[in-house]
Order: sequence, then structure tokens, then C-alpha cells
Amino acid sequence: MPDRRRHRGPHPEDARLFAAESIPALRAAVADVAWLLGRGYPETAVIELVGNRYSLTSRQRVAVWRSSSSDEAVARRVSRKRSLAELRERALRIDGYNVLITLESALSGGVLLVGRDGCIRDLASLHGTYRRVEETDRALTLVGELLTEHEPRRVTWLFDRPVSNSGRLAQRVRELAAASGWPWEAKAVPDPDRELIATSDRIATSDGQILDACEAWVDLVGPLVTERIPDAWLVSLGA
Repeated sequence: MPDRRRHRGPHPEDARLFAAESIPALRAAVADVAWLLGRGYPETAVIELVGNRYSLTSRQRVAVWRSSSSDEAVARRVSRKRSLAELRERALRIDGYNVLITLESALSGGVLLVGRDGCIRDLASLHGTYRRVEETDRALTLVGELLTEHEPRRVTWLFDRPVSNSGRLAQRVRELAAASGWPWEAKAVPDPDRELIATSDRIATSDGQILDACEAWVDLVGPLVTERIPDAWLVSLGA
């Protein structure tokens, strides 16, 4: 069945799954996952063990997993984080779907998770195809407005070529950039993760594996959500 969603908003069960009374158990689960990861337990076994202990649904388990990281990983990520002010006259590469879908979710009222490393992540997922929603252009515009304040020399958006419609999305990014005078390029590449990890440019992402391996990163989503999307649904599980 084709994806006909016009928004990237909440799941019908999210109001219950992430209600105030559910948060203490979810936070406890995140703490347990972090403790086990820090002692070398395998990821798959950890989330199954902790999920069973707290009787979490599959969606809650995803939320716990996306919010969790070991103390070592948190320290490593914090040490590599750079301020937006340091972008001036530097090149920036953006993990396209990672940043864009999180902002689309924020603008659509979807659940956003604040993890142990301070990064904001969404609960949306791609299944081989990307479909633009009504919030797509607004999300891109928010990024453009923020980056205009910090004057990076060049901005490159990277999208996963194997995901359908990546080429069309990259074209839309280039169109908006040209109309607004932003120094942007956008392209669909076979493996964005590899390019992001290998570059010496600043990168923007909340992908844990990339954050653990990259040279330096900046947080675009955090300031945009907290300062420019005041009604965003933030669920802090890393506290």
C-alpha cells in the first residue's frame, strides 16, 4: 500500500505509551540499558532483556534504544561536539534524512526523544521510500534560517540513494537554496554514513554510530526544536 501520509506526526498509541505515568519506567529502562552497554553486553540481548523486565511495547523499546548510550559513549560524543558559532567559514555536511525527518516530526507533533547524550531523536522510520510531507519545506527553511546566522562556507546535504525519491528530495533542497541564496548543495549518495564519518568537515546528525566515529559534530536539531518549535512534544528519557 502506498504511503499517503501528509504529516509525520504521532502514532495513534503514543499518547498512552508516552503518558506521564509511563515516563519513570522508560527512564529506568534507559538507565539499565546504559549500564549493561557499559559493561559490554551485546545490544540485541540488552534491549530484549530490559524490554521484558519493564514489559515495554515494541515502540517503547525503540524509544528506549534510541535514548540509550553508555557513559563512555556519552563522554566521547560530548568531547567531539562543537558549537554552532564555530561553523563560520567552515564546511558542514548534514545527515539529510536524520535531520530532516526529526524536524518534520517536530513540526507535525510527533514524539521527540531527548537521550542520555542530549541529542533529540524521532520515532519515525523509513521503509525504503521517502515521501515529502506538508512540513518538509518548513523544516528545510528553519535549517536555512539558523545556518544563515552562523555563515558556514558550504553546506552539503547527503541523502541515501537506495531510498526512493532521494534524488527528488535533493533537487528540492537545491531549489530552495537557490531561491534563498544559501550556499548549499544536496546529493543522493550510496552510503552517507561512510562519507560523514570520513570527512574532516563539521557534520550534523544524531545517529549514534556516526557520532561515535566522526571527528566533530554540531547540533542543528536541538536549537531549532527548543527555540523555534515551542509546541514540540519532547520526552526526556536520558535524565
